[in-house]
Amino acid sequence: MTVSKTGFYTHEDCRKHEMGPGHPECPERLDAIQDRLLVSGVADALEHLEAPLASLNDIELAHDRLHVAALRGLTLRLVEEQAAGGPEHTSLDSDTSINAHTWTAALRAAGAAMAATDAVLAGELENAFCMVRPPGHHATRSKAMGFCFFNNVAVAAKYALQRHNLQRVAVIDFDVHHGNGTEDILAGDERALMCSFFQHPFYPYSGDHEPAANMCNVPVPAYTRGMDIREIVEMMWIPRLEEFKPELIFISAGFDAHREDDMGQLGLTEQDFAWITQRIKDVARRYCGGRIVSCLEGGYVMSPLARSVEAHVRVLADL
Repeated sequence: MTVSKTGFYTHEDCRKHEMGPGHPECPERLDAIQDRLLVSGVADALEHLEAPLASLNDIELAHDRLHVAALRGLTLRLVEEQAAGGPEHTSLDSDTSINAHTWTAALRAAGAAMAATDAVLAGELENAFCMVRPPGHHATRSKAMGFCFFNNVAVAAKYALQRHNLQRVAVIDFDVHHGNGTEDILAGDERALMCSFFQHPFYPYSGDHEPAANMCNVPVPAYTRGMDIREIVEMMWIPRLEEFKPELIFISAGFDAHREDDMGQLGLTEQDFAWITQRIKDVARRYCGGRIVSCLEGGYVMSPLARSVEAHVRVLADL
């Protein structure tokens, strides 16, 4: 049996983390994606791999030790309280909370991104998609926020630079929200280039004010449509990426910019996500042997999320 060139990383532990009834960042997101990939036949073309647990030493490439220790401590305390009939969740902010399984799920999500990095750099895969949760791009060096605990893509980017000694990695973020955590961790690191667009003004109300030189941030107003986004990618992202010549490209793949996703107000369709993925893939094939590691971020309405991931993965897998 030949190894397929697109890896698909996930783990059942990623479904066990949940933040309470009615929360948009829910385990059912992964079910919707998995069902769509199975029904469409896309799943058959992928190499299915289990997300390992990340080591704390690797997590701490991108996060303060105190942040990691605090999250672990909160989890242990929650488990103890639950054993005594206590609450199922501990809130970290108004929209982000942990349950007894969050710690392990977060280690799996970051572990998937690093395992995919290892496999892609070893030439075992051309690229990979990590169907993981919790998402990561709002998690800063020292803070969990916006449904995010560890910054999966930023951890993997630092891992590629520090453990694999790469000289240049790029991060592409097409979530509707600004990846403030990724910017916090990578800003000023000349070995990294981050390209993003995001609805503005909008949560987390950042990204538009004097970004570091290695940030290519493009704030866009609500109701911006796909053709305008394509022009931004062509005119602003691609020249920066070509000048930078990345050795590996990471994608923070958020699909909440879809016009049917009411978490935001942008007007993209799954065809736009496919087009963006193809342009990124063109750059990757020119400069880094096609090496891409993509990680799920946002996307909260099940049908457009599942359709958009299918479109994204089809392009990665050349289907």
